[in-house]
Amino acid sequence: MKKIISSLLVCGFFTSSAFAADYAGLGADSISKENIEAFRPKPLEPSLSRRIQSMLDISSPSAGMLSPDGAKLYFSWRVTGVSQVWRLDGPQRFPVQMTGGEDATQIADISPDGQTLVIQRDRKGEENPGLYLQPAGGGALKEIQHIAGVQTRFAFVSDDNQYVYYSANDKQKDSYTIYRYHIASATKQVVFDQPGLWNIADQHHGRILLEKTITNLAAEFYELADGELKPLFGQNEKEEYRAAYGAGPDELIVQTSKFGNFRRLYQWKAGQFKPVSPEINWDVSSFELDKSRQHISYSVNEAGYIRSFALDARSLQPIKLPQFKGSDHVLISGHSPDGRYSLISVETATSPRLSYRYEWSTGKLVQWQQAMSPEVDTQRFAKASLESYPARDGTKIPMFVRRPAQCATMVCPVVVHFHGGPEGQTKAGFSPVAQLYVDAGFIFAEPNVRGSDGYGKAWLAMDDGPKRLQVVSDIEDASRYMRSQWAKNGQVPKIGIIGGSYGGYSTLAGMTMFAGAYDAGVSTVGISNFMSFLQNTAPYRRALRIAEYGDPVKDHEALIQLSPINHIDKLIAPLMLIQGVSDPRVPVGEALQMYQAAQKRNVPAELMLFADEGHGAAKRENRVYSIGHTIRFLETYLKPQQ
Repeated sequence: MKKIISSLLVCGFFTSSAFAADYAGLGADSISKENIEAFRPKPLEPSLSRRIQSMLDISSPSAGMLSPDGAKLYFSWRVTGVSQVWRLDGPQRFPVQMTGGEDATQIADISPDGQTLVIQRDRKGEENPGLYLQPAGGGALKEIQHIAGVQTRFAFVSDDNQYVYYSANDKQKDSYTIYRYHIASATKQVVFDQPGLWNIADQHHGRILLEKTITNLAAEFYELADGELKPLFGQNEKEEYRAAYGAGPDELIVQTSKFGNFRRLYQWKAGQFKPVSPEINWDVSSFELDKSRQHISYSVNEAGYIRSFALDARSLQPIKLPQFKGSDHVLISGHSPDGRYSLISVETATSPRLSYRYEWSTGKLVQWQQAMSPEVDTQRFAKASLESYPARDGTKIPMFVRRPAQCATMVCPVVVHFHGGPEGQTKAGFSPVAQLYVDAGFIFAEPNVRGSDGYGKAWLAMDDGPKRLQVVSDIEDASRYMRSQWAKNGQVPKIGIIGGSYGGYSTLAGMTMFAGAYDAGVSTVGISNFMSFLQNTAPYRRALRIAEYGDPVKDHEALIQLSPINHIDKLIAPLMLIQGVSDPRVPVGEALQMYQAAQKRNVPAELMLFADEGHGAAKRENRVYSIGHTIRFLETYLKPQQ
């Protein structure tokens, strides 16, 4: 930290031309208790709260994972208000709750013998999860490791059911050591300990595939066998790779965009890459193999719609899959270890995700889970229309738009939602939250600006580092287009801007750098000052974020120009900020300093802090506050007041 601050001083960052941060650190220790108390959420108007509660009652569990025999399904579900682990003992059975309490909990894996669950649990959204064991039939959790301020990341359970492998940054905050935990004796030992952001990508027959993260996307791959580290590929390349062991000896299945503009699947063998998925102008967005290496399932992102495909892992030939007409997304996951079963999840614009158990040999498809939508007719939900708007240089920017029925004949206010990441992507599909804005009378638009994922690596890289200066205007161009094209009879719509994480930054940029483009904005966990953000974010994230946003020394002029707080003198429209106090990514100080600066401008400004949340609201009560106050704020400033 001292080195970074020293470098900034040498570069002249802390000058009168730029805003100097008046906070240090992150988490609850970086802000006074008085401030936390002063900015707690205020009660919502009851009718608005009820509308949101009703939408949040629409409940769809995660796809989950099958027990080794395919007879049970374990999954995460937020039906209690926070994510917990549940079990189904057969198709459409009554679900059994396995974990409880106030902390977000998820299932990480099931032991090969089916007797033990591996559980991941976080506290207050700190993103420092602990690792636990639980009997597959239920019962108390047994802690493997849960240390304050430490990320403990699950890797796998050994084939003999004796060990749990995991990585943790308990020795150095910006480096991960790999451990194995002996279940019977409750002891751990170091497996691999070299500096770097290491992670176990896969394991097979005693071999361990290691991934070393280099940037936010790029990685190097190594094999660890008998204590020896063997480099495989990616060394000194800074290319994007994902990899897993294939069916053949010394074979890997690799997802990469190295050889073209789009991610594709390859077979890697003896240092050579051979394509195994078709060459198309869409990304292979994910892939999986079952533990028996019988099937390769992979998903393709077609302009924000997810399609799934499968290959025989040995012959690499296509396997025919069931078709789901009218679906927006189809995903394959949760393979049984023997390769007999997998889960297929299906989502449409008007139906929450449904999961089916698929038997590969017979093609039999059985629905296991049932989504719930009490008192809500989801068939009326507005479908996302894939549209675009022109950037000032003529580039077409894709966006999904949902419209209230009445807006076909009248001018409606618009809410523009920018996704996070920045390497994220807004997709089509089912969205009760988007429908809340539609029901409130807003046109809800979600652009995928340059720098978004899903459109090839050239599009993805357009905002890297100082290049962001050339494309950040995509934020303003959305508003320009909507004001000119969505006006009717000379009446121009009022437009609000919202977003979380990088979308929160986009909101702050839209409200300051492009003041006048938007009539009100709500930023959730957004960056207000790139320099103070990079200075104070969690150490394990700092190097990865520098690779995306820019170096605080080499690129400091660009970072100053791109920081919304340095354009605070342009702010003219109402601004609301929402922030979790325990956020390890975007420190709470980012929101507080922006709020204080906005207050000095004498524009309407609000700040809402969640004392028990991190990077966004996870608990139901806080989600209601976050959504409700955002809608209330936008209705106040975008709609005519009676």
